Amino acid sequence: MDFFGILGEKLSHSLSPEIHGTILKSIDKCGEYKLFEIERDKLGEFIEAVKLFNVRGFNITIPYKQEIMKYLDFISEEAKRIGAVNSVVLKDNKLYGYNTDYFGFGATFERKKITFKDKIAVILGTGGACKAALTYILDNEIKELYLVSRNPKDVSLNVDDKRLKVISYDELKCIKGNIIINSTPVGMYPNKDRCPIGKDIIDNYDVVMDLIYNPLETKFLEYGREKEKITLDGLYMLVAQAVKAQEIFQEINIDDEIIDNIYRDLQDKFK
Repeated sequence: MDFFGILGEKLSHSLSPEIHGTILKSIDKCGEYKLFEIERDKLGEFIEAVKLFNVRGFNITIPYKQEIMKYLDFISEEAKRIGAVNSVVLKDNKLYGYNTDYFGFGATFERKKITFKDKIAVILGTGGACKAALTYILDNEIKELYLVSRNPKDVSLNVDDKRLKVISYDELKCIKGNIIINSTPVGMYPNKDRCPIGKDIIDNYDVVMDLIYNPLETKFLEYGREKEKITLDGLYMLVAQAVKAQEIFQEINIDDEIIDNIYRDLQDKFK
């Protein structure tokens, strides 16, 4: 039996064991998926234990997505550019790091046949959650990408791309585009009645996505639905990135139908 798990500091509410357990059953693989709650000063010991007990692969959540990188033998290109790793596979006693949030984000749009080519997109927030999204968008022929921050002058992304601009929320009022994405925690459970922007701004976009998955429909997405926009929630991205991680762990391709099935089964949890 193979062992997998998720590394983090506080994991009691993680959906990862349920999602990965279902993926493993769906692809007829025998494995156990564990919670690895590790204190910051024990991270090196955890890495030693992974090799000692031959943990085949593990995912990473806050606060270790960056810190884990110094322990890895290989880091994929997308993870290097994002500056964070959320999936690690052990192979021949070496650790290989990837960022499957990049692929999960992309899969969410591909499912609806939405492309970024020659479009104008906006991401609300400039924290860690936006990094995979902005990297994917810049990789997919976007015309202009705006990151919205309450303090634009304090934002340092280390991305040299003329298509990318950091603006304030006041400046956002003057922008019209195609896709707007919320990467802030505003509207997350239990503060479900909050929205990072006013309803009128959503009029300027065709597609509205929220990286939040609890609640499934945030106030941000509710406004989008009311205005008959295409809305995308963060739950599909969560499932898709987990499936991508198992593809890496197992060295196989997994049918998109498995993502769809798990997504549908989880929807009721957050309605």
